[in-house]
Order: sequence, then structure tokens, then C-alpha cells
Amino acid sequence: MSERTIDIILTHERTDFDALASLLGASLLFPNAQPVLPRQMNRNVRDFLALYQSSFRFISADDLVKGVKVRRAIVVDTRAANSPRGAQPDTEYIVIDHHLPAADGDRQEARKLLPQARELWCDNTGANTTLLVEKLIEHSIAVTPVEATLLALGIYEDTGNLTYTSTTSRDAAALAWLLEPARGVNLEEVNEFLHHPISQAQQTLLQQLMDNSEFLDIAGHSVMLATALAPEFGDELSTLAARLRDFHEPDALFVIVDLGDVVQVVARSTTDDIDVGKMMRALGGGGHNRAAAAHLREGRLATVRQQVIDLVHVYGQAANTVGAIMSSGRPRMIAPELPVREAIELMRRWGHEGFPVVTRSPAGGETLLGVLTRREADRALDHGLGDQPVSRFMRAGAHTVRPEDSVSTLRRLMIETDWGQVPVVNEEGVIVGIVTRTDLIKLWDERGAQAHSSSEIARRLRRALRPVQHHLLEVIGAEVEAMQYAGYVVGGFVRDLMLDVTSQRALTLDVDIVIEGDAISLARRMQARFGGRVVEHRRFGTAKWILNNAEEPVALELLLAGVAGGEPGDIPPHLDFVTARTEFYTEPTVLPTVQQSSIKLDLHRRDFTINTLALCLNPDRWGKLLDFWGGMADLQAQLVRVLHSLSFVDDPTRILRAVRYEQRFGFHIEPRTLELLRDALDLLDRVTPARIRHELERILQEETPELALLRLDEMGILRQIYPALRMDARCAERFVRLRAALKAHDADALLVSQPLPLLYWTLLCASLAPTDVDGLQARLGLRGETIELMRSTVELQRQLPTLADPTTPPSAATAILEKSTPAALALLPILTDDAQALRTLSLYQTTWRHVLPSFDGHALRALGVPRGGIYRTILANLRAGLLDGKISTRAEEEALVRAIAGL
Repeated sequence: MSERTIDIILTHERTDFDALASLLGASLLFPNAQPVLPRQMNRNVRDFLALYQSSFRFISADDLVKGVKVRRAIVVDTRAANSPRGAQPDTEYIVIDHHLPAADGDRQEARKLLPQARELWCDNTGANTTLLVEKLIEHSIAVTPVEATLLALGIYEDTGNLTYTSTTSRDAAALAWLLEPARGVNLEEVNEFLHHPISQAQQTLLQQLMDNSEFLDIAGHSVMLATALAPEFGDELSTLAARLRDFHEPDALFVIVDLGDVVQVVARSTTDDIDVGKMMRALGGGGHNRAAAAHLREGRLATVRQQVIDLVHVYGQAANTVGAIMSSGRPRMIAPELPVREAIELMRRWGHEGFPVVTRSPAGGETLLGVLTRREADRALDHGLGDQPVSRFMRAGAHTVRPEDSVSTLRRLMIETDWGQVPVVNEEGVIVGIVTRTDLIKLWDERGAQAHSSSEIARRLRRALRPVQHHLLEVIGAEVEAMQYAGYVVGGFVRDLMLDVTSQRALTLDVDIVIEGDAISLARRMQARFGGRVVEHRRFGTAKWILNNAEEPVALELLLAGVAGGEPGDIPPHLDFVTARTEFYTEPTVLPTVQQSSIKLDLHRRDFTINTLALCLNPDRWGKLLDFWGGMADLQAQLVRVLHSLSFVDDPTRILRAVRYEQRFGFHIEPRTLELLRDALDLLDRVTPARIRHELERILQEETPELALLRLDEMGILRQIYPALRMDARCAERFVRLRAALKAHDADALLVSQPLPLLYWTLLCASLAPTDVDGLQARLGLRGETIELMRSTVELQRQLPTLADPTTPPSAATAILEKSTPAALALLPILTDDAQALRTLSLYQTTWRHVLPSFDGHALRALGVPRGGIYRTILANLRAGLLDGKISTRAEEEALVRAIAGL
């Protein structure tokens, strides 16, 4: 007779709804396994089972039959369930726990912790129930309304109603499936048991915990400790922890209660900087980063309290501080008597949404009176009060923070005061910066940008750059640090790096290096140390360090010291240093006025958010990504977005750039940006020819410029530039054919020698009327070689029907083709695939152009033909006769000469 075995399902003691729902989910997936209830369960769970236990297959541990061996144990929502009665050395364990790491490398560590586990189901979800619900969906297992309600309770409770940061989209999807009408979740019961009233014993203990609460500032975090002695308490503590957390809103909460035989610690965290799961595991407990617990059978209340404090110091990471996110440098401040109208002009000029309002004493001291926001200023202007002083409309007060204050402190201050811009003061009370709501919002992106850590970006830099180029940036970073400046690589290079696109910028190190400090002084320092030549532009605060100047060469042995695998030829011809600056436009379409500023405002002057990214070069912050204006979010969403509503008004050439980036990367222009773009089209008429031509030529330098040109045509932008300018599918096909012809092994050498943008220009304008070529030249100031080839090609295009007509005499075809430039003739196979036209071109190039009469001017004089214009007529007729086959011998030529000359 074979021995009897069973399969069972287990979870942790002090069971919450996620654990109970996981028991249920596993019992549905493993119908032959018996789900065993723990002995200690949270009160709301016990009360739920008091009403609904008959709807489930749950059994108690006492119901397990003695002497029956456990063949398989399925452990859910924990890795530390009590060893079941009947467990054997060969009992097979399946562990289903969202607390375990999901990465393959980390699974090996998990197996060390759980050597008895034959199978691990683990992934990063907010609730363990989610893992089970996904399996129910996968296997099309139906659930009853009561079962669906319990599963929903599990997800709601462990994700804080989908609000905890550990919540994932998978939790929401699992809950959405449960909430479909077919499942019949009872939301009234969900609400009842998630907000269960506490018992009298819990109320008494809660008061003791509140009386014994203490608040510590550890690593910039607000940490709350609540302790109590309650040897007679037999209820659960997690509900009390939730009450305390909701009331006091600390960054981390530790409820420590001496229950007589055991000290229980319940830990909750609202920040990833304090991983309470790690701390509780150090005490022998468990949980995840936001909620965990431990039970210590040895130790007194004071001892455990000190252990918890020590663990926070060990495992708690430094909080984000105001100093890390604020706009550094002295902020712009205004006096209380300044008229509102002038304050608004300053806001527009500097891109600010508000200013601190201060008075200054004769000794130079400052007193903060309040802040003026854009909202109050606009409201005053709307009421015709633009000439009134800002003191009438500012938000009065002297609310400030210090650089070392935590972001949590800042958040509380902003909520309490409704100030969106808060001045930052140093120990002496001097305003040293300002921090805004935008700076806080930026943290959201940073929390989800672990893939873009400084170390990861540093690895990308090494992959993207040659050793010499990488070393150059390191050298510059060291010199910037020595001058107590900050240096950044900005713009397109960083954008392409984050897109993982190998760009020409990276291959040539064609980058702008923005300096918070004096860029010209830095360039001069680099020249003094390493040689080369510096060209300054003091008006813009920029300098070009020229590295390939033969008369003033760089000291290669010094500059490249320590570089492995580098070649001197990898040194870029020059590097551009730019002083961080801001720009404002005195009127639309004109070039901007420039003033020195911070890196944040320097990035704000850029055209699109995707070009506002910057990488720090200073050694202690090497590779740190600055993203003040949402550039990474738009890269990930594949959007081209302007930074403010006047962007296209300030510089209408950004219209062309927006389309270029959209088509290069396969992005979309963001809807509001597209609306602003269309509204600004007529401003293109006011832009100088050279600037429009420059932007179009940059489009023609793209790998597939026809995409951007088609989009420009679709949006009416080409017509706005010049009414007859068009791009259609036929012209786009010609662009493609041109590239194919240039890559062919038998490519026309003349065609290959031409600049590609010049050929694109010619194909784009080949169908224009001759008068429109003149008009386009006037509008864009096209270069002479471009116009020459364009005119020749336009005429050739106009004559195509004649060249394609088989009845056209060779003399007529030759007369047309001889007027065309060689480059235009080389383009004819791109313009048409008509066989007859191409045959005509081939005959001309191989035969007809070499046909010449035997008579010349000397022969005509010897024959007695009087000098004059008749010579040209005679020679033309002779050649036409030879080409058309009407004459072929010298005698026939002489007869024709005599007939024309009347000899």
C-alpha cells in the first residue's frame, strides 16, 4: 500500500489581504493543493473570513491529517513560511513571491536563500496577488464574485489603492480584469475591509504610540519612531502604522511595540531612499522596500529602537536636497516699487515665472518681502494696473529654504504657502538661488530614469567616442574643475547619445561645451597648457580652440599623455566653448540679445526639449545628465516639442528644424507645438534669405531629405517660402534614384564629384518655370553654381518631350543638349526613364557631339565667301546637314556653302 501524500499552500503569519488573496489564487491554479490558513491573521482579514470563509477551500493547520507527508508545498507572498506538518527532506517547494528579485542574475542569490525551492515565480509587482491573477487570466480560469472581491482586496491593499511607488501597470491591468462586470467584484465590501474600524485595544495602543512618537532627521529624511509597551495586546499593528503614517506623513515610520514575549517592528516608507525591506531583513524579518516587519524574541524595547536607528543610518540613502535641484547662482530679484509692466517684460526676457521681491539697505543687505508670480502680474495687467508697483500684487512673506534642506521639507513649504518659487538662502540669510515647482516635477523623471545613471552614461560615452576624444573631454573637465567652473556637453550630441544613435557629431567630436563661468578664460587656459590657437567672440562669450593650426600646433605628447590606443588624427580640428547664457528677442525674427546666465537658462534658450539635455564634465559629476525641461520624456515619447509658446515667433526658422528632427528620428511634432507652428508660418516672410537657405540646406544634408521636404510641402511651408516651390512623390522618387545612381559601381564620375545638396536642389527645382528660378534666387540668395545648374536643368526638363520624340532630327536634339551643362546632362537619367530620351542622350555623348563640318572660317574665305555673320549660319547649316544625313561628303558641303552664300 503506497503512503499517502498531499500538496499544500502556505503563506506568512499576521496575514494581510495580499497574502490571503495569494492563497486563494494559488488554490485556483493548483486545485489539488490545500490552502492552509496561518494561525495569526490581521483583524480585518479575520473579520472578512468570519463572513465568507465558507466560500473558499481554506483549511486550518490543525485540519491537516497527521502522518500524511507533504509532497509539494506552494509558498506565497513570503519565503519564510513555517515548516508544515508532514514536510520531508524531499518535499518540493514552489515559491511565489513578489518580494524576490526578478532579474536572472539575482535569481541565483534567491536560490541561495531558498535552496529547497524547485521553482520560483517572482517578478516586480506591487502586489503578490497580481502574479496569481495573471496566471488565472493566462489559463482562462473563472472566478466567482466573492473570489474576485478577495483578489481585488489583495491588490488594493498592497498597492495602497494603486498609489504606492512600487505599483506597476501590471497591478492595474490585473485589477482592471477583476473589475470587469463578468467578475462581479463587490466594491462596497472592498471599501469596508480596507477602511476597517480599529478596536478599543487598538485605539488605546494608538494613543500610547502617538504619545511616545519622536521625529529624527536622518540623511535629510524625516524619520518617525513610535514605541509602546503592550504585553496584553493581541491585535495587529499594521492598521495603526497606516494611521500614524497618514496623520504625520513622515518619510519613514517605525512602529516598535514590546508585546512581552516578542518585540514587533512594523516599518513603512514613502521614499526609495529608505528601503525598510532591507532593514527588516537585517532584523530577521522581511517585506519589500515600502512595507516590512520583523519580530524579535530577544531584546528590549530601547535596544530594538537603537537598532532601528542604526539601520536607518546604514541603509538610508541621502535625501534629495534643495541644493541638488535648485537653480544655482544669484537669482534675479526685483524691487517692490518696480512697475508690474516692467516685471512682466523681465519674466518674458528671462523665461521666469516669478521673482523674489526684496529691499536693499544702504549697507547692501537684502530683506525678502515676498514673491511676484506670473499669475498675479498677468492679472494686474488685465485690469489695467501695469503701472502699479509689484508690492501691491506680490505674495507677501519671507518663506525660504536652505540648500541642505530635504526635498520633503520643500514640498511641505510649497503646499503650506502655495509658493511656486521659493528663494534659497545660505547660513547668513543671503539669497543664493531659487527652487521652483518645475524643479520638483523634474525629480519624477529622475526616479524613473535608472537606466540613465551617471555610470551608464559614462559607458555610453566610452562606446560613442574614440579614446582621444574621450580623453579630451576628461582633460577639459579637469581644467573646468580647477577653475571652479562647471562644464557641460549640450544639445544634439547628448540627444543622439541618449537615443543610442551613432552621429557625425560623435565621430568628429562636433560639440558645444557650455561653461558656467568664463568660457573665453577657459579656452585661454587650455591654449596656455596645450598650445593651439584661440579665436574669441566676446559679444557672445564664446571661444573656438583651434587644434589643427600648423603655425600654432598643440603639444600632442602633453595633451595625449596616458591615452591608450589613440591616434593624433582623431583630434578634432577645433572645440567650441560657450559661456552659459540666456537670450531674449526685442522683436520677432531678429537675432537675439545675449546675456550671461546659468546652465538651466542656457538650456531654456534651445529650440526643442529634446535638445535641452546636458552632460556634466566635472570629474565628481562626470556623466551626470541634466534634464530641466523634459527632454528625456519627449525622447521616450518620440515627440518634438518647443519650450514655450513664443518659440516660433522668436525664431521662425525653428519651423524648418522641427520638421527636420521629426522626419530624421521618425518622431511626431507634439500637437500644441504643431498648432503654434502653423500659427507662425507667415513670419517666415520676415526671415532673411540666408537663414532660410541655411535651414533648407541642412535638410538637404539629411540621409533621406525627401521625407522632410514632403512633410514641408504637406504643411504648406514650402509654399510659404516661395509660392511655386513644391515637393511631390515624383520628385521624392528622383532623390532615391539619385542616391542609387551615386552608389552604383559604374556611377557617372561627374555626378559623383558634385556636392549632394547641390544635386538635390537641382532636382527639387527641375520642374519650375524659368521665371520662378529667378524668383527663388531672389528669395533665398542661392549661390551662382546652384543657379547655373538649376537653370540648365530646368531648360532640359522643359525640352524632354522633344528629346523623347523619335522624329526629332539629331541636329535639333544636339542643339538642345549642347546648351546644357555637363552636370545637367549627367542628371538626365535621374529626371526621366524614357528610353528614347536616354537613347538620344547616348547618341549625343558618343557620336553627335563629335560631328563637325570639314569647312572652317579659313576654308570659307578661300572659297570667296565674304566675311560676316553669314559664317555662323553656314557652319551651323553644314553641321545640321551632316547630323541629319542630308550631306556626307566635302563636295556636298561645298555645294551647300555655295548655295547659302549665293556664289
